[in-house]
Amino acid sequence: MTQLSVHTRTLPCGPVIEMAGELDHHSAPQVSEILRGLTIDAGQQLLVDLGGLTFCDSSGITVLIAARNHAVAAHAAIVLIAVPDRVRRIFHIVGLEQVFPAYSTVEDAEKAWATSPAS
Repeated sequence: MTQLSVHTRTLPCGPVIEMAGELDHHSAPQVSEILRGLTIDAGQQLLVDLGGLTFCDSSGITVLIAARNHAVAAHAAIVLIAVPDRVRRIFHIVGLEQVFPAYSTVEDAEKAWATSPAS
């Protein structure tokens, strides 16, 4: 059975969702439900911390694209945090690294947001 833990918190720059484990067709619905419940204000960013991810399949990628759509609909941005090399490679192959800005840490993403003209 797929194991994925998901934790959320809110920072001034926006909500943070942290995932650890496998993001696949078994766990994707859980993440989708959590994402639908997140409130993102215009001008904020949704921070998706993937540092603990051990696996991501096409269902996981679909969830991340849905998260992007959720953020865009709220007039907000989305950023990925601590993308593991194996996931970064997949994103590169399918061209998603150009769709998702990525930062090494939540703090780096917060700093970038705080200095952006939109914040």
